[in-house]
Amino acid sequence: MAEEKLTYEAARDELLQVVAKLESGTLSLAESMEVWQRGEKLADLCQGFLDGAREQVSAARKESAQEE
Repeated sequence: MAEEKLTYEAARDELLQVVAKLESGTLSLAESMEVWQRGEKLADLCQGFLDGAREQVSAARKESAQEE
């Protein structure tokens, strides 16, 4: 699944699965590295969604303040 097509919620849920896999301790080193890299991509994607939402809220607040 391409990162661009994931929603925030889907990326977050997959990231939680990644964390659970890593915490299980059952993966080989190579598998752990692969799963960790996927987790990094998902974390970056989630952060992008959150940053975008923060910018939208900030812009709306500024617009609202200017209208008053």
